[in-house]
Amino acid sequence: MNAGESQRVPWIVGVSGASGTPYAAAVLRALLDAGESVDLVVSRASRLTLLDETGLAFRDAHWRDDLRTWLARGADGKPDTFQVRLDGVRHWSAGDLAAGPSSGSYPARGMLIVPASTACVAGVALGLSKDLLQRAASVTLKEGRTLVVAVREAPLNGQTLRHLVALDDAGASVVPASPAFYAGATHIQDLVDFVAGRVLDAAGVPHTLYRRWEGELGGGSRGD
Repeated sequence: MNAGESQRVPWIVGVSGASGTPYAAAVLRALLDAGESVDLVVSRASRLTLLDETGLAFRDAHWRDDLRTWLARGADGKPDTFQVRLDGVRHWSAGDLAAGPSSGSYPARGMLIVPASTACVAGVALGLSKDLLQRAASVTLKEGRTLVVAVREAPLNGQTLRHLVALDDAGASVVPASPAFYAGATHIQDLVDFVAGRVLDAAGVPHTLYRRWEGELGGGSRGD
């Protein structure tokens, strides 16, 4: 490891199997646009969701090419909508429990799970470590770092609600993947970007993904 790498302190982004892969793409693009480093963990279930929602594969052996294709795609499915640079991204296989993010001594700013399935929420709330995503989330909580959980499910049953309360009690920020319609949205990408922006707000990462409320009707989002 050279001196430049030793100063790298990334955000860990976990993508679980819930529907909503465009949310993950928007968060990843915004983090990279903000100059942040990213450690990416894509669960096995999320790869099936990505394939179903976009027709795109995500393969460990070809992750860089697959990620570039995914992040370049708009929420409407149009390819090459965005220009992306992946210099700040490191990928870890979801099955690699010896990976850097599995240890509290590994430097990280925090972790964003987007989207978060109910199975993922349960695993993190119960302290399970069935894969690297859950293990990294547990490490994030025990180290007192920022953990943002963008849960995507409807309706929410009592068990999941209790798990979400447990995560809130543990210090995590729970951000439902609920698009707002008062921010002047005219395109599906606007709705996706609103949710991604709220995730980044919870993490304290600057962005320009949606218009903020300025105290005047019609002037933009209230952000509540």
